Amino acid sequence: MLALRQQVLRTDIAGIPLEWIGFETAAKLYALNHVVYTLGSPLYTLHGGINSRTGIQSSIEINSILATQCLHYNGNNLSKKFIPTLNNNTLFKRDDYLCLYCGIRYHRSELSRDHITPLSQNGKDHWNNVVTACKRCNNVKADRSLDHSGLELLAIPFTPTYAEYIFLQGRHILADQMNFLRSHFPQGSPLHKRTRA
Repeated sequence: MLALRQQVLRTDIAGIPLEWIGFETAAKLYALNHVVYTLGSPLYTLHGGINSRTGIQSSIEINSILATQCLHYNGNNLSKKFIPTLNNNTLFKRDDYLCLYCGIRYHRSELSRDHITPLSQNGKDHWNNVVTACKRCNNVKADRSLDHSGLELLAIPFTPTYAEYIFLQGRHILADQMNFLRSHFPQGSPLHKRTRA
């Protein structure tokens, strides 16, 4: 049995990825009869009490992907206009922990967020204007534009879709969960190539 830290992917009834949940939340969804169907492989079998009349112990089998009939999702709008929250953890994972100037992969502690158009030049703190940079390259670029810094971008930054953002938020994603999420990525997503490797 996998460690109880393994995340479960929750979707809506139409199969749209919503969030990662722990086994406790998954068990609660089963108990409230919110699970409509399951996909993927079984992760856990949780055992409950023993029925005094029948002598049978209750159990819940939790799969890696649960489709739920919950009518709302924490007030989030999952429309095409969805813009995920920008944070360094997700940004670094989007860029695969590579400095997009020198092309070297670094540990998270050696990375920083660089604004392609610097904030001092009215650049925005937005997915399409930020890239992962090692601290050395970020210092070399400083508050200059790309044209004036002598640096070149190795990849074009992009705003993740909701499914891509769910992938970027995940830890220890199982193969069946990855295949499911990948099926929701846009056709031209740069994450296709990386997640197939």
